Amino acid sequence: QVQLVESGGGLVQPGGSLRLSCAASVSIFTIDTVSWYRQAPGKQRELVADITRSGSTNYADSMKGRFTISRDNAKNTVYLQMNSLEPEDTAVYYCKAQIVLITVWGQGTQVTVSS
Repeated sequence: QVQLVESGGGLVQPGGSLRLSCAASVSIFTIDTVSWYRQAPGKQRELVADITRSGSTNYADSMKGRFTISRDNAKNTVYLQMNSLEPEDTAVYYCKAQIVLITVWGQGTQVTVSS
């Protein structure tokens, strides 16, 4: 059974950076796509970025140039580097794995951008 554990969230000032981690309990190569989503209070969950098994990446328009998704195959971990953070980036960030028709979510990690 695939499990995902996110970490790296916290409180950061506007303009700051954070790196989120999503550690998988299985080889990252068994996962078709790993995605980062976020959900702000009172809003729908939205896609931030994703990375496929082949390494192709995709970003939501508002995150392009500020966020970078990457992976460490040896650690079965996918990262989300977030720079130039804004208060509007405050949300719970979730990691999602898609394996054929199976979808697995992590528990989420809180990111708060505030002075």
